[in-house]
Amino acid sequence: MGCLECLKDFFMGFWDYETPKVMVVKDRKLGVIYRAVQFLVITYFIWHVFISQKAYQETEDRPDSSVYTEMRGVAVLGDSIQDTTEYVQPSEGGDVITTILRREVTHDQRQGTCAEHYSVPNAKCSKDSDCVRGEIRFDGHGQKTGLCVPYYNYTFKTCEIKTWCPIEEFAVIREAAVEQAINFTVFIKNSIHFPKFKVLRGNIKPNKPKKLTKCHYHPETNPYCPVFSLGFIAEQAREKFSELCRTGGIIGVVINWKCDFDLDPSECIPTYSFRRLDMRKDLPTSGYYYRFAKYYDKDGVEYRTLIKAYGIRLDVIVHGHAGRFSLIPTIISAVTAMTSVGICSIICDWIMLTFIDKNKAFSDKKFDDASKDPIQPTTTSLTLTTFGSNHSDLSDGVPL
Repeated sequence: MGCLECLKDFFMGFWDYETPKVMVVKDRKLGVIYRAVQFLVITYFIWHVFISQKAYQETEDRPDSSVYTEMRGVAVLGDSIQDTTEYVQPSEGGDVITTILRREVTHDQRQGTCAEHYSVPNAKCSKDSDCVRGEIRFDGHGQKTGLCVPYYNYTFKTCEIKTWCPIEEFAVIREAAVEQAINFTVFIKNSIHFPKFKVLRGNIKPNKPKKLTKCHYHPETNPYCPVFSLGFIAEQAREKFSELCRTGGIIGVVINWKCDFDLDPSECIPTYSFRRLDMRKDLPTSGYYYRFAKYYDKDGVEYRTLIKAYGIRLDVIVHGHAGRFSLIPTIISAVTAMTSVGICSIICDWIMLTFIDKNKAFSDKKFDDASKDPIQPTTTSLTLTTFGSNHSDLSDGVPL
């Protein structure tokens, strides 16, 4: 029976109407809290929402962008001169470009049979039966022939494999790092299009040549010269160039377009930042390197030179954000601000009804239930009007 009464009370109470009641509380502490909360809410919306976040603007965060990169520089490696064809992959690229800083070269490899490297699991052997003919290991260099042969000029034996011989680990030559690469420069040309606002911007002024050769980027004196030296990029990314020469690394070049089209579009200038993207710790995955080969024929036999290249890989990442005044977001933000001011009353009501000594008295004054007020009896007055005689013309139904 109790549950039915609760459900009944809930159902009947659902149809009640509530109206706010204005009550003035003469309490200095509560008044200070109320005005302080109001000040914080209003300051938040004026400073953060409207001034900092520009909530009165419509925005676009997915612009169209294109990137063109080109590396420049000449270095001396031993007795040879290295140009962009030698140390840059690709020589003219898009949003990714790589510079070789150090090479490990294996010369004159050709298809044949030779001993597997001893570090490969199950590569060491003492007899032919230890080598399974036709087996190929994922972490090995080739296909086993089933023979157990001496490991080059050493006394122990490993399984013979069919592969490019000699294998890299045995015949590799480690060249010195190209220390002059610290002065190499990369030219980054970027254009961005905001379709919503029909604005196209570029990081080079229209009256400047397409390829700048006599300037370097500076955020204040030369913001429209996107030419960066590798030394400058490593310094901005807080990396040692000598360490990058040893292990290689991946550096992100972040181009950030933050544009306010309430101003002239010419005021929209990109900013550049640089950060290391690969792991810095001494892990197998740290650094950056890749392999490629150069093929040639000698006496009708195909040979190759295998190159393991360590270098700097630049990933150009473009971010764009633009805004312009619009009436709809302005109205929405203004209504949100005015509505949020109401939270001040909620906070102060909670303090008043919870922590103030006279909270019971305040509660009785604040909340009224009209259904519980006593109903006053209605009095009806009767007025008799007589004409002529002061006596009725009827007496017990008997005519006089």
